[in-house]
Amino acid sequence: MALLSFCQFTRDRRERPLKNIFRTGLPDQLPEELVEVLAENRAARIERIVSRGHCSPPGFWYDQELSEFVLLLQGDAKILFAEAGESVRLKAGDYLIIPPHRAHRVEWTAPGRETIWLAVYF
Repeated sequence: MALLSFCQFTRDRRERPLKNIFRTGLPDQLPEELVEVLAENRAARIERIVSRGHCSPPGFWYDQELSEFVLLLQGDAKILFAEAGESVRLKAGDYLIIPPHRAHRVEWTAPGRETIWLAVYF
């Protein structure tokens, strides 16, 4: 069943035009963080997230049901974890896996330029 789903996904992707994660669909103005689902099925969801100085709202913490693999493709960011106030600074190429229910928030992203994330929820 998983192989069939992958083959169907692959065939569907070939029928769509080529896109570029760094350029496709980036608006000039970005009043809010841009979250775009690139692919999903029952087992996983892949998102492109674009920030320009955005951060989590005050007092807001992500507490997700799924594991999250997050890769910073471009820019700089800082993630704060609720437990013991641990923070992690990320630069292009850095990634981490956040287990389910590990409360975290985006403290900071580079102002004035795009910070592009690839997030995989599984």
